[in-house]
Amino acid sequence: MKPISFINDHFLLQNETSQRLYHETAADLPIIDYHNHLPPEDIVADRRYRNLTELWLAGDHYKWRAMRTCGVDEELITGSASDREKFLAWAETVPKTIKNPLYHWTHLELADPFGITTRLLSGETADTVWNECNDMLQEPSFSARSLLKRCRVEVVATTDDPAGSLEHHKAYQAEDGRDFEMVPTFRPDKGMNIRDSKSFKEWLEALSSQADFEVKTFSDLLEALEKRHGDFHELGCRASDHGVEEPFSDPFTLSEVERTFQKAFAGEHVSEPEERAYKSAFLYFCGLMDSEKGWVYQLHIGPIRNNNTRFFKKLGPDSGFDSIGDTEMAKPLARLLDRLDTENKLPKTVLYNINPRDNELMATMAGNFQDGTIPGKVQHGPPWWFLDQKKGIENQVESLSNMGILSEFIGMTTDSRSFLSFSRHDYFRRILCNIIGTDAEKGLIPNDMEMMKTLIVKVCYANAKRYFDYPAVSTQKD
Repeated sequence: MKPISFINDHFLLQNETSQRLYHETAADLPIIDYHNHLPPEDIVADRRYRNLTELWLAGDHYKWRAMRTCGVDEELITGSASDREKFLAWAETVPKTIKNPLYHWTHLELADPFGITTRLLSGETADTVWNECNDMLQEPSFSARSLLKRCRVEVVATTDDPAGSLEHHKAYQAEDGRDFEMVPTFRPDKGMNIRDSKSFKEWLEALSSQADFEVKTFSDLLEALEKRHGDFHELGCRASDHGVEEPFSDPFTLSEVERTFQKAFAGEHVSEPEERAYKSAFLYFCGLMDSEKGWVYQLHIGPIRNNNTRFFKKLGPDSGFDSIGDTEMAKPLARLLDRLDTENKLPKTVLYNINPRDNELMATMAGNFQDGTIPGKVQHGPPWWFLDQKKGIENQVESLSNMGILSEFIGMTTDSRSFLSFSRHDYFRRILCNIIGTDAEKGLIPNDMEMMKTLIVKVCYANAKRYFDYPAVSTQKD
């Protein structure tokens, strides 16, 4: 049987100009991964992985959704089956994912770092892939840090709860001679979860411990968050992140919000209008904190989470039962941004949409709040979650180009829990180079190689470096 070369040098690059842009410019640029969910403890410990399932399948709800759709029993996904059995179940699923981005990602991740390019993963090839990859994982060059270094990662910004200790970030930054920087990102979402009084109170207790005083009022909460905001800043954090179903911006008064806080604290029922006003206040004050320190305010907007009650009770959150929402977006988002801007307190802001219908909405909304002080101050963020696939990337690049300024775009991030997902930067770079190169060959933009290379460098690396301004790398030469 003739070997199959699927992921080759020119994968996704459909003409000579695109190939030149990628190979001469994009391929070897460093990576600023400004939003991901990697465990900091794995980086500190330089974790070694026993097998491919532990590295590749654990926590990957993209793969879990696909396996369920293909009729795989839950025991072979999140259940008690052995790691080998789970991998074989995934391998048997892969051929069925043709046209799904998982097919591309799977083979990109096998190609780099494992060098497997002449075999497609399937039930027939599973055993050899499993054995070869597991042998490589025993080598020091496949540890957590080595995998990041191999991908030329310059900054990895994890997602961290202000009620957490940040002990792993402190330990890592105490080291000398680091190959890359790891910084926290301020993610206070649990402070908005006032409908679940038990979880809310547990979170407040943890936050109180970290802030060194008891949080008993909404005013205390803001003080504790601001204190932790400062702690994060000292460790190089330069961004917050907020995952919200909608951009809450209802009118509120502090007295109303305080009463709602006390009801949630006491385990009393909180009405929907009370909850919305509380969340609106919470988001607004987080924006103020970011503005004061020059941080980036990231808003991931639109998913509806944990839709399957039966599986939520069984497996908990982040298990593959979330989907695209269709809530009203434009007017509430405009209210939130405008309130901050009117007070001259709008920070650098990244708007992520999960619904593809909102691409043009986000791109034009960003344009409303550019003020000439910072290039690309308000960003239409990279394609996220269900949209970080070939068509989603192409659509986002085109809508941003038409409604905004592509050359100021901060480019891709992984938004991942896997150390193998940095191939998504390569995926994005190939698609971007193909878009620009194809336009040049069609005569839609000048076929000026230096001009195009400058654009590629900015979007794939330099813009994110400038925009987030992480202290450990901000003085390095581009």
